[in-house]
Amino acid sequence: MDAMNDKARDIFIVGLRSQHAVENQAIELLERQVGRLQNYPEMSERMRQHIEESKQQARRIEGILSGLGTSHSTLKDAAMSFTGNLMAIGHSTATDEVIKNTFANYAFEHYEIAAYKSLLVLADSVSAAGRPALEASLKEELAMADWIEKHIGTTTLRYVERTAAGLTAGI
Repeated sequence: MDAMNDKARDIFIVGLRSQHAVENQAIELLERQVGRLQNYPEMSERMRQHIEESKQQARRIEGILSGLGTSHSTLKDAAMSFTGNLMAIGHSTATDEVIKNTFANYAFEHYEIAAYKSLLVLADSVSAAGRPALEASLKEELAMADWIEKHIGTTTLRYVERTAAGLTAGI
């Protein structure tokens, strides 16, 4: 049983490091998007709030890792940041950038939700003290995914209205 507990702890640490990198990627993506949302102020405001939540989520993970006697992976953080920047640049050339970003953000939030649910299972498995922090982060990700879902329609319609009026339709 000790080998299984050791392996679960190792997997938990790898998962935490990966999620820390994902949070940094989320911050990069959202910061790039928020500066281009002048025609979507409610989305900009919600993204700014989620940037702060994501920063707090990264700090929570750092605290859990510290309690386990380790730290986040600078290499993973850098790689995910690079990937996030590529994704943001790729969408910025699309005429329907705001729509594509909405779809991508919705999918990204669900990726994070699944990751936090998995981390909670692992935290229980290794009796780690990080459960409350992970639950708080999961709650924030669920709230952001819900906000995006509720605004897909209005975002799409605003994009169509701006396009039809000959205005800058995207961001």
